Amino acid sequence: MERKQRTIRTSQSCQGIGLHTGVDSSIIFHSAPENYGIRFVRSDISSTTEVKADIDHVVDISRGTTIEENDVRIHTVEHALAAVSGLRIDNILIELTGKEPPVMDGSAKDFVECLIKAGIKIQKQERKVLEITRAVNYTNPYRDIDIHVIPSDRFRITFMVEYPLPALGTQYEAIYNMEEDFALEVAPARTFCFLSEVEMLKEQGLIKGGALDNAVVIVDKEIDTSEIDRLRDLFGIEHTIIQGANGILNGKVLRFKNEPVRHKTLDLIGDLALLGVPIKGHVTAARAGHASNVEFVKKLKKKYAKELAELWTEKIND
Repeated sequence: MERKQRTIRTSQSCQGIGLHTGVDSSIIFHSAPENYGIRFVRSDISSTTEVKADIDHVVDISRGTTIEENDVRIHTVEHALAAVSGLRIDNILIELTGKEPPVMDGSAKDFVECLIKAGIKIQKQERKVLEITRAVNYTNPYRDIDIHVIPSDRFRITFMVEYPLPALGTQYEAIYNMEEDFALEVAPARTFCFLSEVEMLKEQGLIKGGALDNAVVIVDKEIDTSEIDRLRDLFGIEHTIIQGANGILNGKVLRFKNEPVRHKTLDLIGDLALLGVPIKGHVTAARAGHASNVEFVKKLKKKYAKELAELWTEKIND
């Protein structure tokens, strides 16, 4: 028997700075009616356009997933979407006072805590779920990326990454019960990047809000005094920067031994929410990122176009 749709009981908010745009921003979660889905609205501009979290609205995947509708753009939506999806919330309006949600500590933990504080409200309509009855496979042989989904009795994710670095190596994560495990095992995993990427990302106009307290920086090259001074200037850091013995800048302690792959899992959960309905199936991914996640969701939507059309028709009729 299908369970009921869910929204939140009260509005709750978080404040911070956008990771890539560097804008001061608040995110306010509001309840929404049945069959509404997940939508974003920006209160910092005159447009009242509600941007639907939909794969067809993805316009950029530069180190995050950006959506746009009617010239209203929302940057880096994946962590907010993961929090909503991971808590199995079907209908919600996400208001932003800037063009990007606040990065908080680089994870979805604060968003999850905010949503739990808001409370879950059970609605009357049945939840619409895409049941996977036949496998869908995405492969990028040039980057050795694979994402697959097969039938399962519930939504599950298995993720594997591998890097030629002692601080990372090969990592694996399996989430077989999203409702029980997401809030504690996935949501606290922070975003990470490599030291060799930092200056390049800055030059590309990204990570304007990046700081050592909202990302895990993996040291993948030797650094000397001049590099340390350059990093301090780049991020406006007054205190000393060290090359941690654990291979992480400043020796930051990981929340989980395999925190990077858990964050990759978090991103995938957020990107999968762009399908518009939750899935009942087992997703396996190897070395995937936002670009491949988006391509996989597009392929999934195309392969299940008939079933999705029927689900959306049912929503309208309901």
